[in-house]
Amino acid sequence: MAETKQAERKAAKLAKEIRAFAEEHGGSEGHLAHIGQAGTRIVLVGADGGWGDLVAPTYEIARQAAEKADLTLHEEFDGEFAAKVATGPYEWTRMAGIQIGGPSNG
Repeated sequence: MAETKQAERKAAKLAKEIRAFAEEHGGSEGHLAHIGQAGTRIVLVGADGGWGDLVAPTYEIARQAAEKADLTLHEEFDGEFAAKVATGPYEWTRMAGIQIGGPSNG
């Protein structure tokens, strides 16, 4: 019983954060991705191309949070959905730094 209440509170808190992101970015869509024992990542993409993510302890809590926030979920983070993400110099530098020995960000 206590675990259920705790899960409901976590889902409500995540839903609040999802709604705040959507308000800041003119709406949002999302994708749920399992990240092993750490839980499930809620990837958010705003209507303006802004993006972010949240982590839920379980897939079910992530799904409940998305439902409570009326978040449109994509089954896959495919090319069409990924094309909505706006990237800038930071992301390109960061990706290059990780993948091919580019400049460090830290």
